Amino acid sequence: MKMIQIVGIGLFLIGLAVFTVMPFLGDYTLTEEQVLANTKDIHQEKMAEILTPMYGDTYSSNFSFLSAYNENFNEYNEALKAESKWDEVIWDDYSFPLAQSSLSSSVRDNPWLFFGLSIGLAVLGGLMYNLPKYQDEPAGVKNNGIFHSSMKNRGWMGMITGAYLILFYIILYWFPAYIVNQVWMVTPLSMILSGNPASQWFLYGTIYTLAIIVMGVRMFRKYRGNKYQQLRTASVMFFQTAFAFLIPEILVLLNQPYFDFKNIWPLDYDFFYDYQIDTFLSSGGVGLFMLIWGILLIVIGVPTFTYFFGKRWYCSWVCGCGGLAETLGDPYRQLSDKSLKAWKYERVIIHSVLVLAVLMTALTIANYFSGFALLGNVTNQLHSFYGFAIGSVFAGVVGTGFYPFMGNRVWCRFGCPLAAYLGLVQRFKSRFRITTNGGQCISCGNCSTHCEMGIDVRWYAQRGQEIVRSSCVGCGVCSSVCPRGVLKLENGSTENRINEMPIIIGNDSIKINA
Repeated sequence: MKMIQIVGIGLFLIGLAVFTVMPFLGDYTLTEEQVLANTKDIHQEKMAEILTPMYGDTYSSNFSFLSAYNENFNEYNEALKAESKWDEVIWDDYSFPLAQSSLSSSVRDNPWLFFGLSIGLAVLGGLMYNLPKYQDEPAGVKNNGIFHSSMKNRGWMGMITGAYLILFYIILYWFPAYIVNQVWMVTPLSMILSGNPASQWFLYGTIYTLAIIVMGVRMFRKYRGNKYQQLRTASVMFFQTAFAFLIPEILVLLNQPYFDFKNIWPLDYDFFYDYQIDTFLSSGGVGLFMLIWGILLIVIGVPTFTYFFGKRWYCSWVCGCGGLAETLGDPYRQLSDKSLKAWKYERVIIHSVLVLAVLMTALTIANYFSGFALLGNVTNQLHSFYGFAIGSVFAGVVGTGFYPFMGNRVWCRFGCPLAAYLGLVQRFKSRFRITTNGGQCISCGNCSTHCEMGIDVRWYAQRGQEIVRSSCVGCGVCSSVCPRGVLKLENGSTENRINEMPIIIGNDSIKINA
């Protein structure tokens, strides 16, 4: 079994290495026809003129190609900005489509081959490593050795992993022209599913989904014998694969709007943007259903399901962000800060993001119905700020790239506005809680160690106090790792849901109200 795992690690590293070197393969040759085909009508003539010095030249790397592109493009724009001719400045960035169309490489000629050599080998290696895992250990989750692991406790392997993830997200969001080879690699798959060429977001969705599947297998092995954890893992794998990846692409193939039926405002922060509303209303009955479905989820679905099941119904069973955190991020769950100081920051930051999302949405709706006569420019600037700071930096770069630094639920804990909305309902009007039996607690600390949301579960368990926290995602891992059965997830009556911190002493269960 060890040999299979070693081979698996080797295959994974080979696949990762091939994926990493892909941007350095191929040549770039730009023509006027490509410029005209990949720019907007209003910019075609001017862009063709700006990029004239590049025609006929062959660039041996995307770095040299993009350097020449930026030099010519920025020279034109900077001259206009210096003269304050803002209306003539070209604000659109055409570097990605032009780099993609001008590329000549072995990856573009043989996409399936490179898909197999990179993503395929990485997936195969991951499965070979995870399937035999925990084979020789008895059932039951342990934290043996995690704080001595270079990967799992901020060692050099964890730092390299985090840096790689951060770099990938930065390139994905702001410099996609550097990964056109990888995008060409998944284009055949995109053509099968949607009938359209791939974008960097399809590449990301493919990797994201496969990561959840492969690491979901690890979760099945780790939590074997625990039906709740296995069902929860199967659920997030299903919702990510079907609802977040396949169904939206198939909708596009059927000439319908791209739509993730499980994505809910305010996590889906652009749901009420003017272009989204126009898309829904112009797509007939299907588009209208999507609009009504999204609104019903917000005003009825979220409070109703959260009342009966707590926020776990979404955060731990449905959400793609939570799915990646629970699978790919599980090895880092013990790194979440359990301090009171971190909890104070958490409450301020996450609710501030929620307020910002609500304010932005209110302005957006008001402007839509007033023909953007009310604070139209301010609203657009707010959209740009939120999309950059929250949608990209916080949710993407920090939310996933910081797994090896701050634990696997950084975004869910500190930034997700939907988690904040769900948490408010869970805290004040929900049947969900985690009950404790303090008389059985031996203060081993397993529960607190494994809590990905930074809750010091042991503190509650020692006092026999029911755990009612807005941040709790109900993953149930604290209950799974408890050797004494102290913790139990329940959906009980809302009466006396929050007790007055009883202190339970020994097996006699003498309660002293603090």
